[in-house]
Amino acid sequence: MRVRSLILRIVRQFFRDKRTLALMILAPLLILWLVALIFNGNTYHPKIGAVDIPRQIVTRLVNQGAVVESYSSNAAALNALSLQKLDAAISFADGVPHITLEGSNPSKSKTVLLLAQKVLLQPANPMPSQMQPPVIRYLYGSANMSSFDNFGPVLIGVFAFFFVFLIAGIAFLKERTTGTLERLMATPLRRWEMVAGYVVGYGIFTMIQACLIAWFSVGVLGMMMNGQFLYLLLVTLLLSMTALTLGTLLSAFANSEFQMMQFIPIVIVPQIFFSGLFSVDNMAPWMRRLSEIMPLYYGADALRNVMIRGKGFLAIWPDLCVLLAMSLVFMALNVFALRKYRKI
Repeated sequence: MRVRSLILRIVRQFFRDKRTLALMILAPLLILWLVALIFNGNTYHPKIGAVDIPRQIVTRLVNQGAVVESYSSNAAALNALSLQKLDAAISFADGVPHITLEGSNPSKSKTVLLLAQKVLLQPANPMPSQMQPPVIRYLYGSANMSSFDNFGPVLIGVFAFFFVFLIAGIAFLKERTTGTLERLMATPLRRWEMVAGYVVGYGIFTMIQACLIAWFSVGVLGMMMNGQFLYLLLVTLLLSMTALTLGTLLSAFANSEFQMMQFIPIVIVPQIFFSGLFSVDNMAPWMRRLSEIMPLYYGADALRNVMIRGKGFLAIWPDLCVLLAMSLVFMALNVFALRKYRKI
């Protein structure tokens, strides 16, 4: 009888907590759906730029599933390659095929090389049967680039974002549950001053964490670093600030640490799937558009541009502007979220 009473109490508790009940039912389905979209998508078709190559080779590439676009010069093809519009550019010089790979994604590079080997080295009329092996060049990265070098920048963004989001959210929640926030509300402090103070205060430790993550990744783990370390710090810091402001905002809608943890499968996990850790090229275009509302997408893109492609401020400033804008929007929403505690 006592066991029955305990069971009934737990059941009633779950039905009273609609958020927990919905999370248990819907969150696993959401994550499994995202996994299915990524791993059961369409076959990836490498994008190749062709510069004055024989028509027969172009036909073979298309028949093998490649998307081939013709360019009038090597400079135009390399420019498209640097903008990540192509996976590789193929040209001929003195009868020798030259393949320039974009190189920042090892899996895509291997796909292009296997395709080129199948097309260029396979004897078939009217192509000569003694074609020389292609000359391989890498625009970014190298033949020795590992998967860890490819995923490393994304992992830096994921861990920086996740821990700052969680710690900031729980810390701000504790300010409410212990009564500290209510006491501050009784002072002449305005809401925007309170939000700014919390963001700057937590931001000091966020900056320390961002510096440690960046230093440890490059200095200790030896991740590929072709750009300036200062830009790596800047991107990591802005991404962490976005996580900080988002975490403090969502903490206003949680009443306990457990409810704050419930935001992880809803807010963090989808961002990981769309951040570049998994290829979304096979997904439907409308699904890929979802990545454009996720801070991790912009942070990971900027980190890859700095660490793998060695680019500077001109390449990453759009991503930085988006992260900064998101941080300001979340701060403004924080100010409005505090209205339920005091109207000023």
